[in-house]
Amino acid sequence: MNVTRVSQAPEYVAALHRDVLTLRLQGHEAGHTERFWVGLSTYQPGGIAEKASAREETVYVVLDGELVVTAEGTETVLGRLDSVHFAKGEVRSLENRSGRPAMLLVAIAHPQEAGA
Repeated sequence: MNVTRVSQAPEYVAALHRDVLTLRLQGHEAGHTERFWVGLSTYQPGGIAEKASAREETVYVVLDGELVVTAEGTETVLGRLDSVHFAKGEVRSLENRSGRPAMLLVAIAHPQEAGA
């Protein structure tokens, strides 16, 4: 068992993110996981994850607030407890257009080994 207290969760740098605090809850520097890692992202008003391809299969769950997700030319507003799944390689962006912070639970698969 590996417990990570949010107050002790390590911060990490998420490429192409601006005004977003990113914490690792499980996996990588927060402890070994085999198939996926879990993070917590807090998007400040105006915070953004710029347009990029999902490196691996990804699931986002909005825990609080509201985020605009854009994929395949379509914008979708996600609110509390809404979720979205992205396949590996799917291009997406996220933006907090509201006036208050938004909290996002992030689960991303580890890269699969060749031949697995």
